[in-house]
Amino acid sequence: MTGDADDANAGGGRLKRMLGKLTATRDELEAAELRQHAVSSGGTPVRNCADRQMATVNGTLRTVTLRPRAGVPALEAELYDGSGTVALVWLGRRQIAGIEPGRGISVTGRISMNEGRPVIFNPRYELRPTAGGV
Repeated sequence: MTGDADDANAGGGRLKRMLGKLTATRDELEAAELRQHAVSSGGTPVRNCADRQMATVNGTLRTVTLRPRAGVPALEAELYDGSGTVALVWLGRRQIAGIEPGRGISVTGRISMNEGRPVIFNPRYELRPTAGGV
């Protein structure tokens, strides 16, 4: 008898997941997809990163801006992995080929907290193919 109950619960779980996908917003579906990809490719979710921890984070660049810091050019980008965002800062750079909004990227570096927000300075990075395959 317990087998029947387990089958019913498993079916209910599948139905719940299907209904969740049908009722979820586009942003929620994209976030879930990014979270799944971030973990499956060996990265650490942003929400699990701690101060001063070395981490590899995979996600999509949301914004890229030029913001001088103490008179030195600094290229800043916001990486979103579905669980949260981390700021990426390349000091002394005005631009980097391929670093643009919407681009998939994997970065590795030491997480530091700046005003409660995770930041990686001068991360090592690997660009991921875009939807167009570029």
